[in-house]
Amino acid sequence: MAGRVEGKVAFITGAARGQGRAHALRLAEEGADIIAIDIEEQVEEVPYPTAKAEDLQETVRQVEALDRRIVAETADVRDLGTLKSVLEKGVAELGRLDIVAANAGVDIVGPWHSMTPEIVRTTIDINLIGVWNTVMASLPHILDGGRGGSIILTSSANGLKAGPFNMAYNMSKYGVTGMAKSFAMELAKDNIRVNSVHPGGVDTPMVEGIMGVPDSGFAKGSEENPNLTGMFTQWIPGMMPPREISNAILFLASDESTWITGHALAVDGGLSQY
Repeated sequence: MAGRVEGKVAFITGAARGQGRAHALRLAEEGADIIAIDIEEQVEEVPYPTAKAEDLQETVRQVEALDRRIVAETADVRDLGTLKSVLEKGVAELGRLDIVAANAGVDIVGPWHSMTPEIVRTTIDINLIGVWNTVMASLPHILDGGRGGSIILTSSANGLKAGPFNMAYNMSKYGVTGMAKSFAMELAKDNIRVNSVHPGGVDTPMVEGIMGVPDSGFAKGSEENPNLTGMFTQWIPGMMPPREISNAILFLASDESTWITGHALAVDGGLSQY
């Protein structure tokens, strides 16, 4: 029985670990070959460890163990030229591009007065401009294929309902929500669907680095303004595994969702619903 994305090729950013690695494995399980990127140095201003080259190599190992092909390169989504080069290489080797999962992102939390210009710029450049770069580098290859495609942009529950102590992140993720709808309008004539996915609390190194530190920006914000901590209440208890988001990515990448575009799909246990 053919997989749900059998024979297709997916480009995934932030693929070294967390949600990105889970997306690569889930799509590979269902027959896709993968083009994967992630950064290899510590991102400035980010208080938790970011991905390393060896993390991306582990993603490669796991995808290849599923008997799928993968082209993986270290790259920064802020660098449009490098993204274009990676995609040129990946499409030349794998033959096509059908799916884009623009997943790479950072989160630097803290009360409003701790949001420096450097924090805001880094967050916007990666989470918003980096997503735009990803789409712009990918579109020529999808259009050249003439088969249409599916582009999925990772926003956040905070891109539907802003979370406290997270101003720069909120700004970036609301922007991603609007970007998805804008691309969806203009690309529908080319049979390219564009949707956004809005995760809640996912068990990843990023979330662990944000929430698991006693003196984190979240802890400082909560101490200053405890009335806002109730905004993090979700209906389904616990922290979801990354695969839950990957299942949504797979659905939107597959032919099961050919009439879904411009949609903001919340996978957040109810977090954004009140």
